[in-house]
Amino acid sequence: MRRSWLGFAAVLFFSPLAHAADTPAPAADKTIVLASTTSVDNSGLLGAILPQFTKATGITVHVLALGTGQALDTARRGDADIVLVHDPEAEQKFLDDGNGINRKQIAWNDFIIVGPKDDPAHIEGGHDAKAAFTSIAGNHAAFVSRGDKSGTNALELRLWKATGIDPKSGAGTWYRDIGGGMGAALNAAAAMPAYTLSDRGTWISFKNKAPLRIMIEGDPALLNRYDVIELNPKTHAAAKLTLAHQLWAWLSTDPGQQAIGAYRLGGEELFHPSAANPK
Repeated sequence: MRRSWLGFAAVLFFSPLAHAADTPAPAADKTIVLASTTSVDNSGLLGAILPQFTKATGITVHVLALGTGQALDTARRGDADIVLVHDPEAEQKFLDDGNGINRKQIAWNDFIIVGPKDDPAHIEGGHDAKAAFTSIAGNHAAFVSRGDKSGTNALELRLWKATGIDPKSGAGTWYRDIGGGMGAALNAAAAMPAYTLSDRGTWISFKNKAPLRIMIEGDPALLNRYDVIELNPKTHAAAKLTLAHQLWAWLSTDPGQQAIGAYRLGGEELFHPSAANPK
């Protein structure tokens, strides 16, 4: 009997089950995916503030920088855990379809129309984006469209619709649809040179300004609001919603709001925190 017990003990001691309790449990995966607009990434904002969030919470954020439409589609598929975007109409559809909850405005800046220094459409110094688009089309002046379902592209198309002009009639001549991000659109506009619609944050951080300058600014229609949206647990139960909520809360309250307001380039504030007083 003694030999049998010792044999059993030896088997138990050397079995994998016996050592399971001695093996450290794998560390919890504290990473989330943020689907964001290209502007908050290209401008350097996310690179500046997300390390502060990680330091405070231990949560690492992987950024997918896309146009707003693509960012929302990515979240719909369950390939992101939270979104940061800037197209109110597309956001509302995302919420109405049951994909998102708790939309919160965290910052604003504005859009501007930039263009060549020789200003072939004669729009420089104005404050009416609709009138500027009408003049650009009327003069067949080169215009670069992002064409990427981004919030910027959505606003551009709304402005064209307000003018009653179909810019696609000039496709391949004066109207150039590049299907790219904001940085790519500014680079294309600088190379032609051409007019384009840009968010101010990306414009301030853009290095290749030489042939371009601001033509139109200050139109209330050019206000640019940034919203963070959580995913709906009823439709996205597999997402890391608890961790993502911490990012939502951080961006919406003092720590994140102060980080957003403190981010500057060349002394200029690129994004104005607005969670307490949304525009």
